[in-house]
Amino acid sequence: MADVEMKPIDESKKEEKTEEKTDSKEEPKKQPPSVPEEIKTNVALIERAVSTFEPRFTLRVLRTLAALRKRLNDKVLAEAVELVYPPNSQTKSILLSWIPKFEQTMDVDASTTSPAPTPRPKSDPVPEVEIYLRLLVLHHLLTNSSTLPQALKLAGETIEKMQNLNRRTMDPIAAKIWFAVDRTYELAGNLADARPLLLAAQRTASLRQDDETQASLINRLLRNYLFYNLYDQADKLVSKTSFPISAANAQHARYHYYLGRIKAVQLNYSAAHTNLQQAIRRSPPATTAPGFYQAVHKLSVVVELLMGDIPERSLFRHPVLEKALTAYFEIVQAVRGGSLSQFQATLSKHAAQFEADRTYSLIVRLRQNVIKTGIRRLSLSYSRISLRDICVKLHLDSEEDAEYIVGKAIRDGVIEGRILHEQGWLECGAQKSGYGFEVSDVFMRRISYCLELHNQSVKAMRYPLNAHRKELDAAEAARQREAEYLRQVGEDGGGFDDEPGIGEGY
Repeated sequence: MADVEMKPIDESKKEEKTEEKTDSKEEPKKQPPSVPEEIKTNVALIERAVSTFEPRFTLRVLRTLAALRKRLNDKVLAEAVELVYPPNSQTKSILLSWIPKFEQTMDVDASTTSPAPTPRPKSDPVPEVEIYLRLLVLHHLLTNSSTLPQALKLAGETIEKMQNLNRRTMDPIAAKIWFAVDRTYELAGNLADARPLLLAAQRTASLRQDDETQASLINRLLRNYLFYNLYDQADKLVSKTSFPISAANAQHARYHYYLGRIKAVQLNYSAAHTNLQQAIRRSPPATTAPGFYQAVHKLSVVVELLMGDIPERSLFRHPVLEKALTAYFEIVQAVRGGSLSQFQATLSKHAAQFEADRTYSLIVRLRQNVIKTGIRRLSLSYSRISLRDICVKLHLDSEEDAEYIVGKAIRDGVIEGRILHEQGWLECGAQKSGYGFEVSDVFMRRISYCLELHNQSVKAMRYPLNAHRKELDAAEAARQREAEYLRQVGEDGGGFDDEPGIGEGY
């Protein structure tokens, strides 16, 4: 037998590494699909959802809408319509008429210079595809202010066509359509004109038990009412409608945010704080929806201050909230220090931002909280202080105002003491103990919140379908194995006659 030359270990390892590198170089990297191809894939999923009556395929398409609409342009939409519809389709010509004129530029990637020929469809797809493409065109038209009149016409025509078709497989797409329609009217400055359309659609969705569309329309109506400060009508809508439990988390987050705004204006700060906490818990991650995350926390900070609590400092160090909550952090410092002059200076400095955030009217109410905090600090520092000194320290107008404010603070239980009107003094009593009805009430609220959080978590749990059948199959297989074993034992006659006894082996 001839000898085989053995190579050193290091050389063999080097050869293996070079082979792996050559294999990795030979494998071409998969390029992501273009936008028209992605739209065509979504169209195939929609057709599959219609044919199998499975809405989960349509929901999978709609989950990509947020990222897809940022990559749309005239050329992409025209190519997608050409790929989906046959050459002589009337629907294709209607869709192309809504797309603004585009010019093909010469800056084209090498990968798109010679696309592979794709087979054209021979017939029109299902009507849900047309509504989906109209939704994409509508989102594209909203990106330019010059095409808003065209977007209004497209929105009206899409609503009419969608109502005439009256197909239940179109309901998930209809919820997104109503969002785009409301956004179109808002950008055009005609948000009040959309209210009758939304109310009629909400009644229809309620009768059809279309939960997703109903949730979207209730949120659209609440946003419409709050935009015009119609809080009474928004409260009536909430009391006369029931928000569907099966709606998506994003819809629940919006609904709780609007409820928090309504309750805060109605001086029901505890309910407002509960709803805002639910909105924060159900909202998407901060990096996914930073605008909504900031808006909820701005209102939550103001509501906490109105309740007499001070938000945690770590909240203002959050990377997404640090810059947005700068003005609110200064308000918190003024309220915590009980400085009325600092509060007024901060309020006038950031008045424009508070007006834009629609929290100015709520922050104005904090003036009484600032005064109460100042009085509480004074009552802890002095056993007796004149009303004149209170006016000077809290920057009040007169001693009469100070007397009224101190009397209300004593009646509300903020401080313990009594006013000597003849001498013009405030005698402060002993500090309140940490026990009593208020402490038990706070503990009860915390326990209720934890129980509610547990119930919501249990409701949100999901289990795989037909999971119990695996256990049944395993039990059936075990029974069959046991029966086979018993049958074999019976045929062998027990199998113990030829074996030695226990004592024979020892």
